[in-house]
Amino acid sequence: MRSCSSMHRSFLTSPVDVITEDPVPDFPTAKLLADQKAMELAEAPMLLGWYDSRRGRFSPDVECCSEEKPGWIVYAESRGGHITIDINNEQFVFIYCDVTDV
Repeated sequence: MRSCSSMHRSFLTSPVDVITEDPVPDFPTAKLLADQKAMELAEAPMLLGWYDSRRGRFSPDVECCSEEKPGWIVYAESRGGHITIDINNEQFVFIYCDVTDV
């Protein structure tokens, strides 16, 4: 089985809202910022996937199902993820859906 591709901005097909923070936040702070932004963009946002470049971690931890994109992005987009929050140029990426759209 092929391994997942690494994260790159070109993989993010959903509209992307970019947040730049200085200093770069830790994961809990980045998630809080993303949650707040998602609340501005959706009536009832639900987090479907995330990526933390500092720790090299992502969720959900799924096997790749595409040769073009990491599995966590494919998972989130296939479940309605259309709100993408990018913090500090892909240091942290969060993908949400709006449960009122489902």
